[in-house]
Amino acid sequence: MHKKKKKLWKRIGTGLLITALVCIVSGYLLSLWLHISPPEVEDTHQLFLKEPVVAETGESIFNNCFLRQSDSGLWEIYLKGGAFDRGIAAGKLEKELLAYQEDVFVSQIKKIIPSDFYLMFLRNFIGFFNRNLAGHIREEFKTEIYGISLSCTHTYDFIGSPYERQLNYHAAHDLGHAMQDYMLVGCTSFAVWDEATEDSTLLIGRNFDFYVGDDFAKNKTVLFCAPDSGYKFASIAWAGMTGVLSGMNEKGLTVTINAAKSTMPLSSATPISILCREILQYASNIEEARLIAGKRQLFVSESILIGSASDGKAVLIEKSPDKMGMFTSQSNYLICANHFQSETFETDERNSENIRTSNSPYRQQRMEELIRKNIPLNPVKTADILRNREGLAEKNIGFGNEKAINQMIGHHSVIFKPKQRQIWVSTSPWQLGQYVCYELDSIFRNPDFSSEIRNIRLSIQPEPFLNSEQYAGFLFYRDYAKKLKASIEKKDWVSEENIRNFILSNPELYYVYELAGDYYASRKQPETALAYWQQALEREIPKLSEKEKIEKKILSIK
Repeated sequence: MHKKKKKLWKRIGTGLLITALVCIVSGYLLSLWLHISPPEVEDTHQLFLKEPVVAETGESIFNNCFLRQSDSGLWEIYLKGGAFDRGIAAGKLEKELLAYQEDVFVSQIKKIIPSDFYLMFLRNFIGFFNRNLAGHIREEFKTEIYGISLSCTHTYDFIGSPYERQLNYHAAHDLGHAMQDYMLVGCTSFAVWDEATEDSTLLIGRNFDFYVGDDFAKNKTVLFCAPDSGYKFASIAWAGMTGVLSGMNEKGLTVTINAAKSTMPLSSATPISILCREILQYASNIEEARLIAGKRQLFVSESILIGSASDGKAVLIEKSPDKMGMFTSQSNYLICANHFQSETFETDERNSENIRTSNSPYRQQRMEELIRKNIPLNPVKTADILRNREGLAEKNIGFGNEKAINQMIGHHSVIFKPKQRQIWVSTSPWQLGQYVCYELDSIFRNPDFSSEIRNIRLSIQPEPFLNSEQYAGFLFYRDYAKKLKASIEKKDWVSEENIRNFILSNPELYYVYELAGDYYASRKQPETALAYWQQALEREIPKLSEKEKIEKKILSIK
């Protein structure tokens, strides 16, 4: 009997050892398979050994490139030269900002996925999904990203090498969009020209409503880039982001992106921000932008609003993983929300479902209402439109409602005047702070970062709403909503007075009533929960799925 037990334990031990070896070998092979080799670069060791110099006037200088923080709070960076030199300079100048941005991004992921096991699974899944990512990115942009990655922290090497991480971060927007149909990117943009503007020249406004937490949007950067090939351009994003989300080049060509409904892809292709970077750096008009867009395959669906000084108008390039269309307005304005409008996608089932179930058509109607009401437009009127918080016909739909043009989550908001090469960039919070004006021609003609480079005279003043009781109430609502959700999860009870104050802080928003109902349902008070959920249904609810979710809660109690 003793011998049998011994044999059994020996078999179990052997089995465990074999399993462990298989896991180790499989993990090793997987890491080799998922490894993305950096591009080959010339030996610039001496350049990398250099460190930025901080001038007496406050700007950091590295190899004729500059970084400074404006009095407005925006970070301004100027890069020039070849791809690797630009990358090295960006990494050296933005080293602290890069570390901060990655800390914030990873901590946000950990909030969503607290389990180390699932984090490792996610890391392997993303690695597998993006295994061919490098093959869809121009060598120039990979080289620039590699240069930046050399200054990145090694804290997160368990996720991947700095180069692999930076490359994957450029596809994070696309992957999240594809996996969850993110409406965290429920942006709204528009363009007006001819008689629709005060000076008859093209004018563009856009909100980039991409939300990864308040800290992620804290350090916005305005990049001014003078590459050794293509056109000089300006782009608004964050440290380490070489792709373009909103930008304008020296020829007066502008690029902004709006997400559309996507199917789940099987593997990665060109990230949308990288495609937009290529357009901005190498196109001078609409036709050239269209030709570049046609060369690249995306793995999500996106609308690309192209504004062109030389064409005097704007168009939408609408692109999914398998087809591309172009929408041209028959009037003197163009509106873009989050659904396709071209003939190419008229019978597309995914697009039709998006129009039926999302808040995109509502925002499009609201934008048309605001444009018609404010014609002829100028930059100040454009800022007012981008800051608008009401629903159709000026209805109060609650602050932070996704049906509003201003959803109070935006990473940045931008106004372009392409013919004049002028850009207005919003400052925190969201698009409520002042809009700072940059004039590209003068900045590229004389890139002197020793003092303020913005045109202070053309600044658009902050929104008076910032000093109102309603704004204070909205801040209370945002903060208490998080606390109330945590209380529901932890079964911690709160006072009825706090619930009342929470509702009064944002009384026209459906969500305060839904969350109050959830709280009372968790406290086994179905009648009170039911009353609050019914009040939620009486308000403007952004999406059909959210309305159906509340209706299911009501049915479950009834």
